[in-house]
Amino acid sequence: MKPDWDKLEAEYADSKTILIGDVDCTAGGKELCNEVGVRGYPTIKTGDPNNLEDYKGGRTLSDLKKHASENLGPSCGPANLDLCDDAKKATIEKYQAMSDADLDKFISESEATMETTEADFKKFVDGLQKSYEAENKAKDELVEKIKSSGLGFAKAVKASAKKEEL
Repeated sequence: MKPDWDKLEAEYADSKTILIGDVDCTAGGKELCNEVGVRGYPTIKTGDPNNLEDYKGGRTLSDLKKHASENLGPSCGPANLDLCDDAKKATIEKYQAMSDADLDKFISESEATMETTEADFKKFVDGLQKSYEAENKAKDELVEKIKSSGLGFAKAVKASAKKEEL
């Protein structure tokens, strides 16, 4: 994917409204990656820099070019209200009417709820993994017990008896 990404980045290098870039989340970009919610690699984020979303599309150069041409550039937001539908305008106006303290509180509470949700999900998945491993081990042990009880010999005797009947 990296060669295609580099080509896309070069194609938009001179754009005044679209930024295609990359960040090394294992080095100097670690803090930024944590801030925007990068959880795995490679991760592609798209949209307003203040509200990046996970990109779920294809990873070929043609898929990336199509997404860039159709979805990147100025988008609905406080700086581009003319690009918003009525519902989004109303949402933006609601937050614009809030005090800085109320906005900070809403943002921090929402982010904390998302973090808790992520942690709860991870705990749930870890529990599922442990349950799966335990059940898989129990199944393997039972299958091995059945096999070692003589099942193979029983099948061989049955097959041998059929041959004798013919």
